[in-house]
Amino acid sequence: MTTPVMRQPLDITDTVDWGPITTMVKGQSRTSGKLLHKGPDGQSECGLWICTPGEWECHVTRDELCHFLEGRCTYVHQSGDVIEITPDTAAFFPKDWKGVCTVHETVKKVYMIR
Repeated sequence: MTTPVMRQPLDITDTVDWGPITTMVKGQSRTSGKLLHKGPDGQSECGLWICTPGEWECHVTRDELCHFLEGRCTYVHQSGDVIEITPDTAAFFPKDWKGVCTVHETVKKVYMIR
């Protein structure tokens, strides 16, 4: 059995424009970020994600753990449950979570999708 090797930290100041959110309700949110790791099967990934203000319908297609570093947003599940996000909030969104996300102030998060 081999032991996983620790990789060198990556510079996350070099982000890429990932384009607009396609399920907009109000405004025009744009995303950018940096992919830090993608698993060999393509299923798991982690990275940095940045999103500008706006409101859109959100459908989480795989389990996602997030740690929000900056900004402010609100996630409202289709059941009505509300998650208020501020800097230093950690949140878990299970596969098939559906609702509306409203970004009030540009958010930056690190994420892990499985």
